[in-house]
Amino acid sequence: MLRMRRSLLFSFVPSATLTCALALAPVAPTSAQQPSSPRALADALKLSARTMKHGSDSLAGAAAQAHSEEGFTPLFDGKTLTGWTLVNGKGEGYGVKDGMIFCARGGGGKLMTEREFSNFVLRFEFRMPPEGANNGIGIRAPLEGDAAYNGMEIQFLDEATALSGKWGKLRDAQYHGSIYDVVPAKRGAMKPQGVWNYEEITANGRQITVKLNDQVIVDANLDDVKDPKTLAKHPGLQRTSGHIGLLGHNDYIQFRNIRIKEL
Repeated sequence: MLRMRRSLLFSFVPSATLTCALALAPVAPTSAQQPSSPRALADALKLSARTMKHGSDSLAGAAAQAHSEEGFTPLFDGKTLTGWTLVNGKGEGYGVKDGMIFCARGGGGKLMTEREFSNFVLRFEFRMPPEGANNGIGIRAPLEGDAAYNGMEIQFLDEATALSGKWGKLRDAQYHGSIYDVVPAKRGAMKPQGVWNYEEITANGRQITVKLNDQVIVDANLDDVKDPKTLAKHPGLQRTSGHIGLLGHNDYIQFRNIRIKEL
């Protein structure tokens, strides 16, 4: 996520629950299995209606896809946030609706897996609202601290909205799919707002690969990062394992069909 306004970083409301329920170790039940305000519910229903126009949005279809891929384990059960823990939540945090995890508008925080992962292939789908969204996926990250620096963050940013200037002038490594502030991603693979995108993140030793809608947008060896200032700013580049997380940053966004294969 963009770090242009540090004061807007996450806070967590314990009652919030995720639509991307991960099948990991249990978490204490919370009351936010459904959107906790009329606005959050309206956001969820609005995007659900948009998706129906494009088809292929059934929970059954998503679950079937996750189970049909050899070696992959669902991280989200479609109903609860089991296996996730929320750190530094903000506002209404996250919710689970219709087999999806959503980050509430004005909410978020770091929704982290309870387990740590080292080498893996992570697959999932995400959908941006009409106004775009700023978010991120933390990998090999500790629970505490800024995942983009103490671990790594794969940037999540609606490309069309970013190019329109909503978040000001961005550096190349701040666009969607980039290893945030380290390695820039190729552009042009993202689908329009309201349409599901498919993403795959592979971390295998020092090699980090990001695919968006079957197009490789990052294929980087971390050992090729030589700039002393970058290395000093990002000690997390040296980590070999850590948590995976959704790094909500006040904007509404939906995730589903999250699954992982350990390498």
